[in-house]
Amino acid sequence: MERLTILAPAKINLSIDVKDRLASGYHSVEMIMQTIDLFDIITVERTQSDVSIQCDDPQLPCDHGNIALKAAELFFEKCPYKGGARISLKKNIPIAAGLGGGSSDSAGVLKALNRLYDNCLTDTELAEISGRLGADVAFFLSGGTQYARGIGNELTQLPDLGDVHILLVNPGFPVSTKFVYENLDISNMGERPDIPGIIDAIKRRDINFVAENMRNVLESVTLKKYPELKTIMNKLIESGALGSLMSGSGPTVFGIYQSGDKAEAAKEEFLKQYANVYHTITIGRREQWLKYLN
Repeated sequence: MERLTILAPAKINLSIDVKDRLASGYHSVEMIMQTIDLFDIITVERTQSDVSIQCDDPQLPCDHGNIALKAAELFFEKCPYKGGARISLKKNIPIAAGLGGGSSDSAGVLKALNRLYDNCLTDTELAEISGRLGADVAFFLSGGTQYARGIGNELTQLPDLGDVHILLVNPGFPVSTKFVYENLDISNMGERPDIPGIIDAIKRRDINFVAENMRNVLESVTLKKYPELKTIMNKLIESGALGSLMSGSGPTVFGIYQSGDKAEAAKEEFLKQYANVYHTITIGRREQWLKYLN
């Protein structure tokens, strides 16, 4: 195989709690992460040497500022075969949106390269590389529904919470994750999520409990700086969402809907004001995503 196209999905956070600030500069967290069917599309070709990347979104750098390129370079540091890669990235996931696009692209590149180079690295080795790239990258190696601890890289797979209708509303401006964490007051974050209760609800597939009990303590920073996001969340509830939350450090917010019809009707209303509105569904682990490729 000389060329491979792979999907890199977005994620939402069904809850985020921050436990402590670590000496390393990272924070100790507890999160429930979930992949959705909004995909970047990555095509990777084998070359004789060197790695390069091109992207259809001019906002994204095509140099070492792109962590998908860093992922490829780290892969070849461990891969026993000599070679390189030409990476083409079609962006559909908004940038700096709390949806994990960069982390997902990096994981997608690692998975694609490993298939192109005869699965030369083990899952453990891929996970080690992902840890050098960012806290969320390891999650995207398999995706689905996962409970994350530590800095987000201690992962426990949960039963897939697939086919739940999600409406994403992105207001069109980026939010710096670094800014949010630097301004987080751990002693004053508001109501914390009931992570064990939500995990139990996921196992029972009790979508109502999940939607009503989702919490994201990072909202204590982002919503204060961007009150428009709280207005969007309220409108999602008014439109029939069972619950609404900010994903990651924002600014994308989402609502969980009982049916696709309700989510689609709400989408039409939000499109009157916002350009980046997506009706998505939750999806399971990576091996299930191939059905989305033509």
